[in-house]
Amino acid sequence: MATFLVAHGAWTGTWFWRKMFLPMREFGHELIVPTLTGLGERHHLANEGVDLETHITDLLQVIKYEDLDNVTLLGHSYGGMVATGVADRAAGRLNGVIYLDAFVPRSGECLLELLPAEARSRMQEAARTEGDGWKVPPNPMPPDTAVEDVGWAVVRRVGQPIKTFEQPLELGHASRGVAKTYIYCKRYAPGNVFRRFSEQAQGEPDWNYLELDASHNPQVTAPAELAALLDDLLGPAGARA
Repeated sequence: MATFLVAHGAWTGTWFWRKMFLPMREFGHELIVPTLTGLGERHHLANEGVDLETHITDLLQVIKYEDLDNVTLLGHSYGGMVATGVADRAAGRLNGVIYLDAFVPRSGECLLELLPAEARSRMQEAARTEGDGWKVPPNPMPPDTAVEDVGWAVVRRVGQPIKTFEQPLELGHASRGVAKTYIYCKRYAPGNVFRRFSEQAQGEPDWNYLELDASHNPQVTAPAELAALLDDLLGPAGARA
């Protein structure tokens, strides 16, 4: 049995991983998905001061108060920013970090800097015109998402404080010895920003690289396949995360 601690993506929360809990239990694994401050059922805590550091602290507190050790940290999409910060400060509590179609920042980088200029400007303008100047409205769901899943998600996804995308991540490189895996979702949309990180991972000798035939949110569109892949990572035939 393995414990997976998830740093979820932007605009979502625990609820967005609902389809994953049963298949992970069937493989004998525990999945912990804390909702980050200002999102999901914690939306009432959203304010202009919530930033990337807030979300890193959210997960560090879970590790501390739940006495988590030998845990596999999984960052999805924006959650790659959070997971990188957590791994830098809690490396001794982790047995690996998995980036699921996620951003992989270097020290001093913020998420907006990792986007193409057009996407960055679009998010900043949306925050100004639709988010009271401090919240970024959700991006559209991938086009292959089932209609019922889009309807389920749209009413639950909320604007996210822009400071979580603007704050640079400062790293001390304590996680250099932690095993890392990148899972690239192959059904990418035009302008996919995650290809560069998949190529970067393939060029690093100490990274494990895998691909999944799914679009950007496999926890919604392909939960059984994602659960099986995560289980394989920890099995005798697969490289450990």
